[in-house]
Amino acid sequence: MSRALSLDVRFSPALRRLVESAWFRRAIVSLIVLSAVVFGLETVREFPEPVLEALHGINRVILGVFVVELILRIGAHRSAFFRDPWGVFDLIIVIGALVPPPSPLQVLRALRVLRALRLVSAVPSLRRVVDGLFSAMPGIAAIAVLLMLVLYIAAVMATLLFRDISPEHFGSLGVSLFTLFQIMTLEGWPDIARGVMATEPWAWIFFTSYILVATYMVLNLVIGVVVRAIQSRMEGEAPGGGLAGEVAELRREVAALREALRERG
Repeated sequence: MSRALSLDVRFSPALRRLVESAWFRRAIVSLIVLSAVVFGLETVREFPEPVLEALHGINRVILGVFVVELILRIGAHRSAFFRDPWGVFDLIIVIGALVPPPSPLQVLRALRVLRALRLVSAVPSLRRVVDGLFSAMPGIAAIAVLLMLVLYIAAVMATLLFRDISPEHFGSLGVSLFTLFQIMTLEGWPDIARGVMATEPWAWIFFTSYILVATYMVLNLVIGVVVRAIQSRMEGEAPGGGLAGEVAELRREVAALREALRERG
């Protein structure tokens, strides 16, 4: 029993070096890209049946490789694998691909292409971008509340001012909300504004003020919050990225040392 435990302890660091090696990561990234390409080719109905069968076979082989890769990573990292959100994400994606959906549920079959999302967890730079997006969520939520407040106030004003002039766009609060959301995307707003201005020439003040506030100010706040969060994440995890980078590197080393001691104990 003690000999088996000793072999397991020696095997785990070697397995960890394998799954964390550069060539292993590059191979998995290449397979993820190939899997996404195969999924796209499977949608081409003009291919003859033998070609489609070959694509299905390639897809199954790639899925098998992903299963083996996950088993190796779980064996290398043990319980630490399940504490890593990206590891759990990969596990869910692969398990979801293994479950064969009933043939009538074509939507579930189409969701197999979500395997391409594993590219996010496999490429460190993409992972940092997504981590930055998640860290920006509190700021984005506050800006979203501000945007909804601006949209609601503008919809109430537009309904009171323009419902008799343009009932198809501002006839009720719900219709006004939809119209102003469309205007916020800058889609077709000149035609809507000209239709109202034909009766009320001063209406340009309302539309230009709303676009300046909702589109150029509030939405740019969202972009600013996201860019700042991603930049902070990049600087914090980059080599030599200041105090934050040193602290992050120290934490990783302590976690690795603690995991090694736990395995040997």
